[in-house]
Amino acid sequence: MAGITDLPFRRICKRFGVGLVVTEMVASRAVEQGRERTERMAVVADDERPASIQIAGSDPAYMQEAARWAANHGADFIDINMGCPVKKICKQVAGSAMLRDEPLVARVLEAVVAAVDIPVTLKIRTGWDERHKNVQHIARIAEDCGVAMLTVHGRTRAQMFHGHANWEDIGLAKQAVSIPVIGNGDVVDAASALEMLRVSGCDGVMVGRAVQGNPWVLAEVSAAICGKPAPRAPGPEERWSVIKEHMDALAEHHGIATASKLARKHVIWYSKGLHGSAEFRQHFQRLNDWQAQLRVAEAFFVHGGETEDRLRAA
Repeated sequence: MAGITDLPFRRICKRFGVGLVVTEMVASRAVEQGRERTERMAVVADDERPASIQIAGSDPAYMQEAARWAANHGADFIDINMGCPVKKICKQVAGSAMLRDEPLVARVLEAVVAAVDIPVTLKIRTGWDERHKNVQHIARIAEDCGVAMLTVHGRTRAQMFHGHANWEDIGLAKQAVSIPVIGNGDVVDAASALEMLRVSGCDGVMVGRAVQGNPWVLAEVSAAICGKPAPRAPGPEERWSVIKEHMDALAEHHGIATASKLARKHVIWYSKGLHGSAEFRQHFQRLNDWQAQLRVAEAFFVHGGETEDRLRAA
């Protein structure tokens, strides 16, 4: 969820019943450079705790430094990313590329666990490809190295985000270790969350892409897991209230220039499935003025189904 799970996004998610939130992935070698963007990615607010700062890299020394940096920035726990399938990450032998080198996995995990006094968790995929699945081996290595919790995305690196997540493979990890195992992949509503728990036997679920523009799904999943009645769907005013809060938070955290660019994806996601969303998307993505974005978004989400002419008039 790089470029998505910034502080404004996480705070919106937290209010819908999320137990744990995780920052965007921070490259371990970027830490020593002290860039403003890297520092901003590590800002953790009190109202989103417990929160993790996620780090990635394959050099144990750099990963130790990054872990200490994350702890000093207020992380409640450190999450190590060994699941990212993106080519530029894998070319650096980071992310899911590390799954092909089990001794390296162990060295990195041991180094990070030894570097900090807060819990260390790990996010992985089921393996590099169908011929090289090693989810059980990696799970055991993680437990042996002192990792406190494991999250398994039920796809191989080769699958990227295509095909279906294999929840049975998540179950293999759960059977292999005694630490908590969290399932990830294709959880899009209450029914899929409950089915993942049933099939895999995992201890909890992580929701990713399904939250984009739909934080209400988190309340739905949380209620189902806790055996509570399903929450009602949001009305136009409630939907706009959340979107406006999100947009205001983007401006405060990133500044209006960056917020305006980020709004073009976040606000568009909120419109998915609504009447007139195609016209709205086409118009909104051409807007460069922040106040115009606010006016047009409010006109669409509050009044619904606006024609393009009326949106322009807003």
